[in-house]
Amino acid sequence: MKKQTPVKNKKRKVAVFDIDGTIFRSSLLIEIVEALIDGGCFKPSVREKYIHQHERWLDRKGDYDSYIMAMVRVFEKNIVGVHKSEFDAIAKIVIKRQHDRLYIFTSNLIKEFKAKGYFLLAISQSPKAILGGFCKKLGFDKVYGRLYEVGTDGKFTGRIIDEPVIAVKSNILKRAVERRNLTLKGSVGVGDTEGDISVLEMVENPICFNPNAKLYKHAKKKKWEIVVERKDVIYEL
Repeated sequence: MKKQTPVKNKKRKVAVFDIDGTIFRSSLLIEIVEALIDGGCFKPSVREKYIHQHERWLDRKGDYDSYIMAMVRVFEKNIVGVHKSEFDAIAKIVIKRQHDRLYIFTSNLIKEFKAKGYFLLAISQSPKAILGGFCKKLGFDKVYGRLYEVGTDGKFTGRIIDEPVIAVKSNILKRAVERRNLTLKGSVGVGDTEGDISVLEMVENPICFNPNAKLYKHAKKKKWEIVVERKDVIYEL
């Protein structure tokens, strides 16, 4: 009898999404920082470290990047010494409260690509400790976020594991493709800021959703698809 050659597993197409501002209509980092303050894990006084940038952004005198970076600094400084169990309990509350606050366009894309058998990959700069639970409800196959180290005492040390890798999103996509038998043929990427450009450059079908000015200008040069969702209307530019 002729020996049969084993059939190799067929590679899956990948659809990669940013989360904050792309699927979620807010930022998981912002929501968890506010909840950690309300829950007593962070002192209320830490709001003073970002409230000015928040107000400048609301008044259109400052930019969102300055606001979000102020939030990052507050989180990374104050998470040190917080017990992981306390964080997880508050993260569950945030996820329960926020899990339906999604954009229609990207939510439908997730359902569409899930039905087509795509490997759904989420890459975000938000903490993995809340990102994982949020994305699980959406049906993602793999989630990458900032992974903050937990010491032997169960408390956060403030150290970010593999920070150089997560800092550049294309590094994560390359790693996922290599390790998970994926293909970039027919691949899709969705993002909203210039931090997503490295991923959008890699995929065959880049989609810029509610892009900021830097991504919008880049997308126009590249002739990428640009979609804006405002209130209950979805526009293609």
